[in-house]
Amino acid sequence: MKSPKSLLFLLLLLLFNGCSRGSESAETVQYKQSDSQTLRAKNTADSEAPAVRPEGGNPTMQQVSLNQVDHSQSVAEAMNRKIIRNADLALEVAAPLEAQQKVSSIAETLGGFVVTSESKLRASNDAARQDVEVTLVVRVPSQQFKPAVEQILGLGSRIIQNKATGEDVTEEFIDLEARVKTQKALEEQFLEIMKRAGKVEDALEVQRQIAEVRTEIEKLEGRKRFLENRASLSTITVALQPPATIVVNTSGFGRSVREAVSESVGVAVDIVLFIIRFVIVMTPVLLLVLLPGLLLARFVWKRALKKQFAHVPQTESAE
Repeated sequence: MKSPKSLLFLLLLLLFNGCSRGSESAETVQYKQSDSQTLRAKNTADSEAPAVRPEGGNPTMQQVSLNQVDHSQSVAEAMNRKIIRNADLALEVAAPLEAQQKVSSIAETLGGFVVTSESKLRASNDAARQDVEVTLVVRVPSQQFKPAVEQILGLGSRIIQNKATGEDVTEEFIDLEARVKTQKALEEQFLEIMKRAGKVEDALEVQRQIAEVRTEIEKLEGRKRFLENRASLSTITVALQPPATIVVNTSGFGRSVREAVSESVGVAVDIVLFIIRFVIVMTPVLLLVLLPGLLLARFVWKRALKKQFAHVPQTESAE
């Protein structure tokens, strides 16, 4: 039989174990509640904040505002627009022929090409110098239009003309696409009708309709290809010319007098030369035309006088 002291010791041990377990369970419940609150707060923060792509991980969901969506749509529409860009440039350069080679090099470097290149001589005040004017037409990709214009303008010492135009043909392009789809659908319908045609006349009529539809499709697709080409490649017309010669008038009173005297002497010399040329030219005329005419007129006049004198005495004798 156990002693009362041992029983009391066992009873106290059981009470101590029960209290410790109760405190542990309360702490566990409190810890779980705090963990759940922390998890809910974290989920709320994650839902409000945009997702970030972790390094080496998969992409996560990212919230995008309506303004960002509208901006992205406007950017996409701007990229898909069909705009025909043209530029007319006129520059003064020291050496037009060298600038011509540089313009060709700029166009080829940016992925374009030279359509036409023409050079011609221009009248100059200085007879010992010959001025050359050069006209080029180049085409470059539409994305390189602005860099090409800036590089070409950088070649000139003075810009005479800088004109750029743009034509938006997006609506026409979309309309052409819709019309092509409609015509192709109509062509398919005619082909189905032709398969079920029982008479030769009906088949010929359907074939004629198909030919007309095909002609319209080719016309629309040709216009569409033309717009695509003009929109994808911009046209730049460049006129290169040497600097204009500036004439400065430095004449004074004495110089003006000398010029007036020299001009008067020149006029007198011209008059003398004119008289000499007139005499030289008119001498054969006088010898071959006027002199025989004068001699003939004199002979006729004398003969008429003789006849008149011969007729007068006969009349007097008759009286």
